[in-house]
Amino acid sequence: MNDKVQEKLKILADAAKYDVSCSSSGGKRKNENKGLGNAEGMGICHSYTEDGRCVSLLKILLTNYCIFDCAYCVTRRSNDIKRAAFTVDEVVNLTLNFYRRNYIEGLFLSSGIFKDSDYTMERLVRIAKKLRQEHKFNGYIHLKTIPGASEELIKEAGLYADRLSVNIELPTELSLQALAPEKNYPQILQPMGAISRELVQNKEERKLFKLAPSFAPAGQSTQLIVGASAESDQQILHLSSQLYQDYKLKRVYYSGYVPVSSDNRLPVLAATPVIRENRIYQADWLLRFYGFNVNELVNEFYPNLDLQIDPKLAWALRNRYLFPIDINTADYEFILRVPGIGVKSAKKIVSARRFTSLSFDHLHKIGVVLKRAKYFITCNGRSLEQKDYAEEVIRRKIIFGENSHRSALVKQQLDLFQQVG
Repeated sequence: MNDKVQEKLKILADAAKYDVSCSSSGGKRKNENKGLGNAEGMGICHSYTEDGRCVSLLKILLTNYCIFDCAYCVTRRSNDIKRAAFTVDEVVNLTLNFYRRNYIEGLFLSSGIFKDSDYTMERLVRIAKKLRQEHKFNGYIHLKTIPGASEELIKEAGLYADRLSVNIELPTELSLQALAPEKNYPQILQPMGAISRELVQNKEERKLFKLAPSFAPAGQSTQLIVGASAESDQQILHLSSQLYQDYKLKRVYYSGYVPVSSDNRLPVLAATPVIRENRIYQADWLLRFYGFNVNELVNEFYPNLDLQIDPKLAWALRNRYLFPIDINTADYEFILRVPGIGVKSAKKIVSARRFTSLSFDHLHKIGVVLKRAKYFITCNGRSLEQKDYAEEVIRRKIIFGENSHRSALVKQQLDLFQQVG
């Protein structure tokens, strides 16, 4: 790697770190004809970034030049930063060389927009096409779809990429108009819809024709920035739920706002607490895998998630009249709603109770977190708790332990997080 390319890599890898929608789970591309790499059966995420995210992708921008001037973005047109741009061949060579050295297992490629959307998207497609066709690269490729790009380019991108994503960025059109006036929701949702339609059509084609080329087999994702605008968790989760339903997204990723530079369009903001980002991810998980709907987790009375406790526990405490449930007779769907019981444990419970009456010892061996679950379940009418504790008592016992006390500093920090939220 020469000095010029190394300098570009330093700039464009650093600029790419703000995009978190780069999970590669779902890729099943096989290595055929003695090609390079293999994404079959792998999640690709094996190393960790400084903030704890697990990745082993070469994560870069094609360029940090951009015609847009989004207030929250470090690469915006008006920001005084060092600019750089890779050529198509430079990105291809970096990917291949990093892979051969076992540094990466795939490529996550995004870009600022220079000239126009199609001009930029065409270069992203050329990189993926060259890797696949000329170098027989079968590792994971995630391409960022540029808002405003033509459907023809999006369709071609899906033939070479394992996953496509379009970042919606802000939770409402109003915030987008205020902070990114050159963008609009129709411009963002158009490629999202095109990808969704192509995924459905490709699925039908592959049922009829086994050798039909696959289109973005790992689906599509998007990113929402949390905290750059004033939307509540309720608004954010309603949008996510709608995106999952309307566009069949694989994932919505949430990125806590990081103040990257000053802009008078932004209010004076501190970085979004990581705990808020985590709580939204937990709520998202409940929507997708636990049968919850948005209004059960957040509503007009509770527009923001509780920062002290996870969303499932918060829901259970607000609905104490539904508990306790007997673990030996309750439906699977309701067992899933018990704090401390995950999907795997719930399935094991339903399977195991067909052969024996389950006790708390059985639940412990299955993996149930009894510290949480014991306030909401019984086994054949027997409870581990002799008292029917009030909501605040249970909350305090779970947060601070059975002795219900901890250092004043920890409590102070939790209270501060709650106020920020």
